[in-house]
Amino acid sequence: GFTPHNVVSGSHVLFLASFHNNDVTLSQFQVMVMLLQNFVESLTVVLPYYPTGTMERVTKEGQVATANTYAQMFSNLPSCGRPTRVMMYDLHTLQNRFYLHNNAIASLHTSVPLLLEALKKSDVNCVAFPDDGAAKRFGHMFKDLFAEIIICGKVRDGDSRKVTIQDGDPSEKNVIIVDDLVQSGGTLYECGQALKDRGANKVYAFVAHGVFPKDAWIRFANGGDRCVFEKFYVTNSIPSTTSYLPQDDVFEVLDLADRIVEDLVAFS
Repeated sequence: GFTPHNVVSGSHVLFLASFHNNDVTLSQFQVMVMLLQNFVESLTVVLPYYPTGTMERVTKEGQVATANTYAQMFSNLPSCGRPTRVMMYDLHTLQNRFYLHNNAIASLHTSVPLLLEALKKSDVNCVAFPDDGAAKRFGHMFKDLFAEIIICGKVRDGDSRKVTIQDGDPSEKNVIIVDDLVQSGGTLYECGQALKDRGANKVYAFVAHGVFPKDAWIRFANGGDRCVFEKFYVTNSIPSTTSYLPQDDVFEVLDLADRIVEDLVAFS
């Protein structure tokens, strides 16, 4: 698109990004710089999963808040006359949006509507959250669908901490646990087990972002030692992970593509 004439100039560019490792992240920033320096009219970056969203605080001097360093890189992109729009889904810590400034503005969205549509074909009749923070963030999205909301949380048990049900009654219900992301999945598993121990008929899970380092999803698959879920819903926000999930198993991958198009139109 650059020779013999620069046809990128004056265009409204949509850039689909995936920061699943440092090498591809740096390469994609280089492309963004190139586009902005070739006189595009606007740049919208779709980054469904912001991988450094969990590292936004410094509790000890010398730690690197990588959420801030990525935001600095976005904020210092060349200007095309208007800020670069950075679309993110179910950002782990919502205040991360304020790290972006100058030449980049966060555009925050959620994948929960995809789950709500999928649940119309299920027997789920109750929603649970692994902690109070998730309940405050997502709870209002389910009030029209479920009469009761269950909140779990960790309590100290001697030298360890265990997940318990702090509010609500899951007995004889089909419960779905909702959270923004899963890493190794220890807390999610304990939450599911606690619901079953309290009499839940079936337990399901949904996370917007399935990080699953070191193939941690294997433990949740059929035959795994954490296979407590009837179905495990996850979006394809991290395709480098979800492309490996087995199709004939507990996992159901919800495609973000149509949702992204809707959000582009609605917020344009």
